[in-house]
Amino acid sequence: MFGGSFDPPHLGHMKIIESALKTLDIDKLFVVPTFLSPFKESFAAPAPMRLKWLQTLFKNNDKVDVLSFECDQHRQVPTIETILHLKALYPHAKIYLIVGSDAYESLPLWKRHNELVQLVECVVATRYTHAYPHDLKILPIHVNISSSKLREKFDETFIPQAIRNEVKAYYTKETNG
Repeated sequence: MFGGSFDPPHLGHMKIIESALKTLDIDKLFVVPTFLSPFKESFAAPAPMRLKWLQTLFKNNDKVDVLSFECDQHRQVPTIETILHLKALYPHAKIYLIVGSDAYESLPLWKRHNELVQLVECVVATRYTHAYPHDLKILPIHVNISSSKLREKFDETFIPQAIRNEVKAYYTKETNG
């Protein structure tokens, strides 16, 4: 499972997903956009729009499912709830939780952290070189871009081509409107 705000989805997210599909022994990768991150007060693009963008990006990829579970709740959903939902759907599956390096550092602050780490194997997508535990799975992405940086200074070259025009129109309207 790879969750996040995806506000907006960008090439760093795509690289994480591509790397996970190549590196991890997985049958299905669930991309899960939040309705609203438990660590944020607001979002720029509404959940249905972010969900639609992700569905557009992965509509032809049988290995990736965009899961609307968190968006459907219309509230902040802690990751543990989504993992328990996936466990109910796939009771015998091993679940990898793919997180960015910044999210990994804050994991102890996540709701029911101890239970969460018992249910999943964490995989860290790194933006920078850092010392991690030797038994931790790492996806060395090293793409220094984030959705928040893109919202501050929009650069369409970091947006996947399939959604670029729509994303650009939304975020430039928001900043200029």
